[in-house]
Amino acid sequence: MKKKRVIILGGNGFVSSRVLDFLKKKKILIKNYSRKNLDLSKKITSNKLKKIIKKNDYVFFAAAKAPVKNMEMLIYNLKILKIISNGIEYKKIKKFIYLSSDAVYTDTKKKIDEFSATEPKSLHGIMHLLREDYFKNCYKDKVCIVRPTLIYGPDDPHSGYGPNKFIRDIKNKKKINIFGKGEELRDHIFIDDVAKLITKFILNNFFGIINLATGRVTSFQKIAYIVKKIGNSKIPFKYLKRTGPMPHLGYRSFDIKKLKKITNNYKMVSLNQGIEKNFKYY
Repeated sequence: MKKKRVIILGGNGFVSSRVLDFLKKKKILIKNYSRKNLDLSKKITSNKLKKIIKKNDYVFFAAAKAPVKNMEMLIYNLKILKIISNGIEYKKIKKFIYLSSDAVYTDTKKKIDEFSATEPKSLHGIMHLLREDYFKNCYKDKVCIVRPTLIYGPDDPHSGYGPNKFIRDIKNKKKINIFGKGEELRDHIFIDDVAKLITKFILNNFFGIINLATGRVTSFQKIAYIVKKIGNSKIPFKYLKRTGPMPHLGYRSFDIKKLKKITNNYKMVSLNQGIEKNFKYY
């Protein structure tokens, strides 16, 4: 039987590089492309993709300038769509997997599932939603869209507010800055869980949309306390006055029944375990 072949577009990113690690453990063929060897913003890349993509390939697309903060970044990320669609024929591929984001969802105090409203206010959310719609139109029943929530773990390039930044602050003997009282409730998922689940979705027969979350919410205040305890730090927190409203109404929780069902109740790393793993890395 012919081996499965996976093409990774955007293979140098935080998520995709970890997915690559897990794919390497499978008995499949992998072709990994980053901006260094395949610039998806150039028109000529469409012709290169036509030669690269073979019949029945599995394509994992994870390339983006993110998070999108201005119109120039939005336009750049949308420009890639035409180049991708011109280079990858619907009839050729077996599956197209797109790394999206939970930023596509409307802010709500209710639990979010795959049927929740998608009316994003951020340019980042708008970009991903436009891409999703475009890819669904291009690849129809062959598309799988994964929407992860906040991801933390080793090699995170953004060091955004939350576990990774808190850990780096403690490691560098700095105070952890907390906005307001740190009362926002958010779901954080460990990078290895994200990568393992995406690897499953690349190789299995699931098509459609799926959220990647733990189903548990924790306040930033509590996360800071966990980090401080594991890091054995006595440095006090610094509380900062808010200059605007809490992001996402201060609450973003997920109903993960669908994820549990299609992964046979995959057991995720707890927040404490993930933070401990992070400390060992840094």
